Amino acid sequence: MRKRNATREGSVAMPLSQEEINGCREAFNKFDKDGSGTIDASELKATLNAMGQNPTEEEIFQMISQVDDDNSGEIEFAEFLKVIENQKASAAKANDETDTIEAFVALGGHSDKTGEISTEKLRAVVKDFGLTIDIEKLIRETDADGSGKVDYEEFKAMMA
Repeated sequence: MRKRNATREGSVAMPLSQEEINGCREAFNKFDKDGSGTIDASELKATLNAMGQNPTEEEIFQMISQVDDDNSGEIEFAEFLKVIENQKASAAKANDETDTIEAFVALGGHSDKTGEISTEKLRAVVKDFGLTIDIEKLIRETDADGSGKVDYEEFKAMMA
């Protein structure tokens, strides 16, 4: 099993499967037009476009700066794998938040993260589903103002 790699920002990158690595190698080689073993910003953008992603110029330069260990302004294959791992982690994080937002909406909040859900509704859902969590403790810890309502940030903290 491969160890997860920490990015410069300290977040955890998602490891790639061998199939994903092979696909990355194929894409990298295809877009390394001059055969130098590196790709520059324009080649990276073309590579990611071919892989179904559409990053902005700013995102491309940010991706390069996050992994360009030798400060060449270009990325080698190992650095390219870090870019893809970081992209995969970002996508997973976005999906994780989507699940939280969907749960918030299902309990009465709004998809734009506004609104509130009642603590009574939370208690009822926990009871109805037979969940074995200490909902009273969670409510005490997250509904700090004692309003009986939980906003999105409080709900997200509760789900963490």
